[in-house]
Amino acid sequence: MVTHARVFPKPWPAARAWSFVEVLLVVLGLDVLTETDRHAAVAHGVLEETPMVAGNLVYDARTAVLMKEHGVRRIYTRDADFHRFGFLEVVDPLA
Repeated sequence: MVTHARVFPKPWPAARAWSFVEVLLVVLGLDVLTETDRHAAVAHGVLEETPMVAGNLVYDARTAVLMKEHGVRRIYTRDADFHRFGFLEVVDPLA
């Protein structure tokens, strides 16, 4: 998001954004969720139970699928589109 010119008045270049992610991964010990051997089946199920996945929502759906694959049930985000995925608990971090 920080690279998006319509979201931020001074968007970051992709390299700067990735450098920030690298710091988070090291300092906080975070892991990046990647596809498992169940990815296709989980994606199929999520797309069947979540109508109207199209356009920009496809990126949110991919995140939701990865979360479901790894048993992650809660997401902290201001993106209201995640409420479409009934298996997720969406928490607005600024609420």
